[in-house]
Amino acid sequence: MKVRTRSSAIIGTLCLVASLALTTASADEPSAPRPAAAKAVLKKVATAQNPSAGAAGPGGTVWIAERAGKVRVLGDEGLGAPVIDISGETTTNGERGLLGIAFDKEFAHFYISFTNLQGTSTVDEFAVRDGKIQPDTRRTVLTQTQPYANHNGGDIKFGPDGYLYIAFGDGGSAGDPHGNGQNLNTLLGKLLRIDPSGGKPYTIPPGNPFVDDPNAKNEIWAYGLRNPWRFSFDAGTGDLLIADVGQSAWEEIDWAPASSKGGENYGWSQMEGSHPFRGGTEPANHVRPIHEYDRSGRGCSVTGGYVYRGEAIPDLKGQYVFSDYCDGTIRTLQMENGKVTGVGDLGVDGGRVVSFVQGGDGELYVLDLRGSVSRIDPA
Repeated sequence: MKVRTRSSAIIGTLCLVASLALTTASADEPSAPRPAAAKAVLKKVATAQNPSAGAAGPGGTVWIAERAGKVRVLGDEGLGAPVIDISGETTTNGERGLLGIAFDKEFAHFYISFTNLQGTSTVDEFAVRDGKIQPDTRRTVLTQTQPYANHNGGDIKFGPDGYLYIAFGDGGSAGDPHGNGQNLNTLLGKLLRIDPSGGKPYTIPPGNPFVDDPNAKNEIWAYGLRNPWRFSFDAGTGDLLIADVGQSAWEEIDWAPASSKGGENYGWSQMEGSHPFRGGTEPANHVRPIHEYDRSGRGCSVTGGYVYRGEAIPDLKGQYVFSDYCDGTIRTLQMENGKVTGVGDLGVDGGRVVSFVQGGDGELYVLDLRGSVSRIDPA
């Protein structure tokens, strides 16, 4: 979430209604055909106060986080009363706030990712019993000092392997002034993988790529990221997709197969997408994005989503659904073995799209920072 230029977008108004593109197809797939047109509409199901993130909860529920610090459960009548309220512990200054939520696979623990009043990124855990949060079990799992009020990242997800993945931006300002993206001695500019159930506060999974490297943080799973605001795992294949917000010219989507052993270098800040950044040299191990788009149109900040695995829209199945904070068109990528074979959209506008949520049934919800919580339904 950067100093105020179009390049600093993530979540422009997560100062936030100015910046958090859709204009061109991927540079690697310049002539990718449009996939089969899925017919969809957005059905508004609730209104929230600056919804920022969400997660599938126990019993088929959907939980929604509000940036100022509250978590609510979506019901037939909209959002219920807060089940968590940390409003006094966070701030919406810059790109800060309550930025991510996740359940473990058994719905036995609930995790929140937020910046505290000092701006420190914090991941806390709560026990869950009978689908309810147990406030007295709260504990802090991990913290990371943030040098600036932007590029916090903050998304959290449990992977198919049962481990917790945490995305952190490069620390902020602009242009990665501290070189964090390529520095393996910091957690900033990285995707992490930890086991919060393995110890206090957590343990390092033995298969992490840098566990035997004394010059690298053992928590690191992948690096070279600028502001990986949203990432997800394909519920059908286990593949990882990361939407990394660009600096001044290119927005990118990165991919890794479920078989990956980690260690991918996505290039920042030597590279912005597949392009050298400010005279940078492409690292020999650079993993280029599967899709990128420039900012010649209205786009400014990619918002990652999910590969659709629901049942309501058969023509959408297997396509990656994403958007852009400034150009809220709901877009799609058709993929095969990590290659984009089609680029399209659903013909609907989600507004200031700050996040997507995947329900337990595979259906997708769109969060508009201005308040709308909508479900993608068949037309």
